Parts: sequence; structure tokens; C-alpha cells
Amino acid sequence: MSNGDIFVGEIIGTAILILFGAGVCAAVTLRYSKARAAGWVVIAFGWGFGVLAGAYTAAPLSGGHLNPAVTIGIAVDTGKWDKVWVYLLGQIVGAMLGAVLAYLVYLAQFQANVRKTGTTEGTADEPVPTLGIFSTIPEIRNPVANLITEIIATVALVLPVLAFGLTKGLGESGTTVLIVSLLVVGIGLSLGGPTGYAINPARDLGPRVVHTFLPIPNKGTSDWGYAWIPVVGPLIGGALAGLLYNVAF
Repeated sequence: MSNGDIFVGEIIGTAILILFGAGVCAAVTLRYSKARAAGWVVIAFGWGFGVLAGAYTAAPLSGGHLNPAVTIGIAVDTGKWDKVWVYLLGQIVGAMLGAVLAYLVYLAQFQANVRKTGTTEGTADEPVPTLGIFSTIPEIRNPVANLITEIIATVALVLPVLAFGLTKGLGESGTTVLIVSLLVVGIGLSLGGPTGYAINPARDLGPRVVHTFLPIPNKGTSDWGYAWIPVVGPLIGGALAGLLYNVAF
């Protein structure tokens, strides 16, 4: 795979991933969305389908990593680091592009970013928080616990992804990406409660940058004080998964 193919493939694949992922979060969160308040299961499956669509699309060009943690895990296992920077750059650019596209899909809903609430004086408007549409927010803010959650959840993603490569039937049938997509759904349902399961530095960082600059009314903070955890945690988790795979398999 050439550097150009990898770069383009990762941009396209990661953009599709974030379009689906941020899109389902917007659908569930924003006022005047037909899917408003549909719940966590819908979000988990939306992200899983994003992986499915993005990875299958990018696979012929780049292999469809779409995640720096996966790229790092593979590099740690194989010792091949020469193209890592191309993957990571494509993933960050793609994540930012996907976040912008999701914003455009829900442009009218973002512009109507208020929530009606009853007060003693009548009806008041309160802004609907928007950061959770783009990036992760911990349910309980505890840096150590949040970091541990992201590390473990990322190992639970990357180690199986590496092991799937040993399963000949999956590769021959072309169902590896489908299985990985279901894995992401399972991680969301089982391990996503504490932090929102970033498990992907590009998935969190790119959209957080976009959220900072988008002209969303009443959008609230982009929470840069927390932003290092969904980057560092998955990178550590990806590296640990690569080491474990290299030793055990």
C-alpha cells in the first residue's frame, strides 16, 4: 500500500466512522430529532455500524485501521513503524471531516440548540449540551479511573482485532470487519458506561477540535482538561495489546 492510498483510505474510512458515530449521538441528543432520547443501545449500534461502513470502505486502500490504537498495536506487534505517521494523520483528518459532516446533517437541530423547561415564571430556554455528540465525557470525573477504563477497553478492542487475523476463515469470507463491528457494539454495551468508550484517539480528538471551532449556539465547553485521557488511554491500551499478542500468539 502506498502512502497516498493509506492516507486517502484512512481519511475516507474514518470520516464515515465519525459521520455515523457523531450522527447517532446527535440523533439521540438534539431537540427536534426524530430519534431523540432513543438511548444507549441505539448509540452503541450506531457506532458499530460506523465501523462496519468505514472499515469496509477503507479496506482496499489502507486496510481500514481507522484508529491510532489499532495502528500502534499492529506496529508494536510487527515492528513496522515506517507508515504509522501516514495512518495517524489520515485518521485525524478523517475524524475532523466526519465531525463536520455530522454537524451539517443536523445543522437545523444545532441551530435550534435549546431545551424547553417549565419554571415558576413560565417556559424558559436551556441549551442542550453538545460536546457529548462529538467527544467523550466521563460519567464520574476521576482521571485515574477514567484512564484505566480507556486502557482496558482498548485492549479489549485491539487484542481481538489482532487475533482475528489468525482466523483463516474470517479472512477468506470477508467477515472480519463485520465481527470487529459487533465487537465495538459489545464494548459500548459492556464497557462504555464510565467514560463513553473513546477507545480511539482520533475519534475523540478530531471531533473535539471541530467542536471548539464550530458556530454552535450555546454549545458549552469543549473540556480540554479531560481531552488527554481519551488519547493517552487508548494509545497505552493499543501498545499493551500489541505486546500481549506478540508474546502470547
